[in-house]
Amino acid sequence: MQDSNRYLPLLGRALIALPFIFSGIGKLAAPAATIGYIRAVGLPLPQLGLLVAVAVELGFATLLLVGYRVRPVAIVLALFCLATAVFFHHDFADQNQMINFLKNIMILGGLLQVVYFGAGPLSIEALRARKPARA
Repeated sequence: MQDSNRYLPLLGRALIALPFIFSGIGKLAAPAATIGYIRAVGLPLPQLGLLVAVAVELGFATLLLVGYRVRPVAIVLALFCLATAVFFHHDFADQNQMINFLKNIMILGGLLQVVYFGAGPLSIEALRARKPARA
């Protein structure tokens, strides 16, 4: 990779991770609203759903941001995006729901790029790969 492009994977990871992180913080700030939304779409165990959403959005997005185990992390986030699109944004008669559905699908596409191409040179993975092995 050209030296001038080495920041692009980090920028891409950050642009994907930050909305998840902000969303997770929002869920922590207003858990009742999130639980109510999960309940309103008819999913079971809304409290558990909140915990899973916060863990995925904060935990896995942070791992993506720092570049640690990005391939499995990106797969989890991609599945989360797909599930969110299907369960929460399926009313295509509502233009906002259609936009949110497509947004989730676009993010999923970006995450699949991360699965294929990896973390890039500015990541914990790259740092660990450069460290000499201890005897």
